Formats: sequence, C-alpha cells, structure tokens
Amino acid sequence: MEHRKKIGLFFGSFNPIHIGHLILANYILEHTDMQELWFVVSPQNPFKEKKSLLKDHNRLDMVQLAIKNYPKMRASNVEFSLPTPSYTIDTLTYLQEKYPEYTFSLIMGEDNLGSLQKWKNYELLLQNYEIIVYPRIFGEEKRSDYLQHQNIHQIDAPIIELSATEIRNMIKAGKNTRPMLPPEVFEYLDGSSFYK
Repeated sequence: MEHRKKIGLFFGSFNPIHIGHLILANYILEHTDMQELWFVVSPQNPFKEKKSLLKDHNRLDMVQLAIKNYPKMRASNVEFSLPTPSYTIDTLTYLQEKYPEYTFSLIMGEDNLGSLQKWKNYELLLQNYEIIVYPRIFGEEKRSDYLQHQNIHQIDAPIIELSATEIRNMIKAGKNTRPMLPPEVFEYLDGSSFYK
C-alpha cells in the first residue's frame, strides 16, 4: 500500500486566529508525522452563540494571512458549503471522500475529550480517525477515560492560555493586542471596525 499523505485537521471558529493557534499548529507539524495541517474554519458551532462571530470569509481571510509564511499549513473553508450546524464526523466523511489519497487526523484540546460522547457518531470518530490531543489547563473535571484509546495520542505541546474571547474584549476596550496576534492579522484588524 502506498504511503498516504497525513493531514491534521484543526477545527475552530478562529475568531480571531492568534499566536496560540500557530504555536500549537507548528508544534504538531514538527513533533508528529502530520505532513500538513489544515485550519478548518467553522461557520458556526452548534454549541456557541454566534453574535460575536465575525463573518465566515473574514475569519478565513485572517487564517490565510496568518499562515502565508508556513508552507505546510492550509486554510480550509470546506464547512462553509456543508449543511449547518456542521458536525465533525460529517466533515471528515466528506473530506475522506473528496481526498481518498489522504489520511485525516483530528486535533483537539484535552478539555474537549471529556464531552466527546456528546458528539454526533463519536464511536465512528474514535474508531476511524486518529485523534491528537493537546494539553489545556482546565478545571477539576476528571481526566478522560478515552486517553487510553488506541487511536488517541497525547502530545506534550506548550500550553498557551490565550483566548480569542479575551482578545476580542481587549480590542473592544481599545487595548493593544499586537503581541497576541500574527502581525498580518493585527494589521488586518487594526484598520477595521471588527470587534469594536
């Protein structure tokens, strides 16, 4: 069997994409066998209110600006054309059909692992896809039993506790967010009324 290209999928609203996302993505490319990492920009998360969500194409633009110097990173708008709310398993199924020559893995924070059984068809996810779990600081919840699963791989990425919500609040309050954002994203937002 020929070797299939391994793609890591990093789902998120990226509202906005910040340096924490880039540091994590780069770590995964440098420390796992992923050959590419795709930022899959979610049009709207069924669990999140969307009033503070910037338009889909603006968030995609910011991801494209942020990764232009990272040849192994891609911005994907695949979910924009799929039914909403978009469920991870449906997106994975669609991508696997569209790119049969690739192997897709899912990237998620350890905090999301605890609620995995609430996800649509989570058993299929666990059975058919590798899941790369990065550490998060989170409350007293017990560590997930899924960490023992053969398809789940924990990585020791640096924990960057930057939140897009906090960045949006700072922008709204007129505070300087330059160190938290890729320079191109800072410029993009700085010249706009976004999040203000």
